[in-house]
Amino acid sequence: MKLVAPRAPTPVTPAPGRSGSHLPADVVTDQMARLRLTALVSGGLWFVGLLMDVWLFPRVLGTTSERAGIAIEVAAVATALAVYAYVCYAPRSASQKADAGLWLMALNSFGIALLETWVNSPLELKPGQPSWITPIILLAAMITPSTPRKMSVAVLIAASMGPLGVWIAYLRGFPVPPPATTLLIYLPNYLCGLAAVTPSIAFQRMARRLREARELGSYELVEPLGAGGMGEVWRARHRLLAREAAIKLVRPEVLGAGTDDQARLLLRRFEREAQATAQLSSPHSIRLFDFGATDDARFYYVMELLVGRDLESFVKEFGPIHADRAMFLLRQVCHSLDEAHERGLIHRDIKPANIYVCRMGQDYDFVKVLDFGLVKYNAPAGDTRTQTVMTASHTLMGTPAFMAPEIILGRNDVDRRADVYALGCVAYYMLTGAHVFEGDTPMQALVDHVAAEPTPPSRRAKSRIPPDLDAIVMSCLEKDPDKRPQDARQLRQLLTGCQTCNAWSHTSAAVWWQQHLPDLSAPLTALRDPSLVGAD
Repeated sequence: MKLVAPRAPTPVTPAPGRSGSHLPADVVTDQMARLRLTALVSGGLWFVGLLMDVWLFPRVLGTTSERAGIAIEVAAVATALAVYAYVCYAPRSASQKADAGLWLMALNSFGIALLETWVNSPLELKPGQPSWITPIILLAAMITPSTPRKMSVAVLIAASMGPLGVWIAYLRGFPVPPPATTLLIYLPNYLCGLAAVTPSIAFQRMARRLREARELGSYELVEPLGAGGMGEVWRARHRLLAREAAIKLVRPEVLGAGTDDQARLLLRRFEREAQATAQLSSPHSIRLFDFGATDDARFYYVMELLVGRDLESFVKEFGPIHADRAMFLLRQVCHSLDEAHERGLIHRDIKPANIYVCRMGQDYDFVKVLDFGLVKYNAPAGDTRTQTVMTASHTLMGTPAFMAPEIILGRNDVDRRADVYALGCVAYYMLTGAHVFEGDTPMQALVDHVAAEPTPPSRRAKSRIPPDLDAIVMSCLEKDPDKRPQDARQLRQLLTGCQTCNAWSHTSAAVWWQQHLPDLSAPLTALRDPSLVGAD
């Protein structure tokens, strides 16, 4: 993928330990699962053969198996299990472990060759009867990620195991076919070996294309973090600054782009709104580093990488949040929305999944409001910025459990008070662990938001909620926007004036994190795999 709008070229600096011929790490990791399965299947097949030689054939046919054949089968089972254990538990990178598939192919081929030339007479081999080494080579080539050079060497070794077995039989004094006949017998192995290099060449080309596709501006996509209704979220790295970030790719079809002209129009609106979002300076708004569009019309945001939990998973993992802490978090959300509302931006998708509770430096329970990219610009009449990405799709976008009645009804005068309503729903969820309306279907939830009266959170919460906080939440949930707090600033003032919920602080949060999230409260240099911003 390339940027639609050309930018100054940035020299590519390969990441340490990587080679241009290697597959991306996440692709190799995916191949490791197949390699583990292959090792188990290989061991299982050898074990079945062992069981037949040791138990089934003697009882059914009355035959006695060669001890050498049994020893070969036992060694093959042990080899397959060793490869499986190495791939699962060895402290090596996925790229290093991938070579185990090549070793497994070579050793399995050697075992087959010994069975064909040691246990059985080499004279029984006939040209035109493919060896079992042939499918082993083809299967390994399809499963094992490797470079063409490594694969070429490995299949040459595997294909040569047949002639090697014949030579060993010759050294042991057994009659063997002439060299020309031996070559004809095992020629299919070498031909399949040539064909087996083709998948590795395809893998290499795929790796190059993936790296090209994953380079967005100065950023390179490292690994996927999740996917949702709006698109995908990737962990990314700046190629020069070595700064990690989160990149969100937004699919154009969810924004209503059906034609090229619509896609270009959406791109212009996207750029305008992203520029407005980037101007937000509240420390509680997600920082936007960069934005753009790929040549396949997908929009992307480059955002700061966060260490913590989104509010939705936070409540699911630890349960409802008590009033003091909920107040502490809500005030920070209002700080972010206050600036946005002052600039005429309406978020329109405030929900727990878009509120991140994180560690920021030495501050804990630091709130970040996410997804400011898809907003509505509430401009005066006649301002061309009134039509935005969110309003251009002519679809109902948002989350039913947190959607204001005026959005559900499709009113044209939706303003900042819709965010206030959504934040009231978020506060309700924080305090009770439940949604305001628990409809059996999303449609029922939408109907309830328009027509049903909510139950006060104090009646559903397990812990005590002070009456003044209870009243603030219920005021946010008023059906009539005129009866709610009129913006985030007014709501923040109400929350600040609530003197019964001031017992929580960053110090209290630090103690809690050390007890419940010790991995994320460790020194910053020790955080190797932080939880990252999520997808919608």
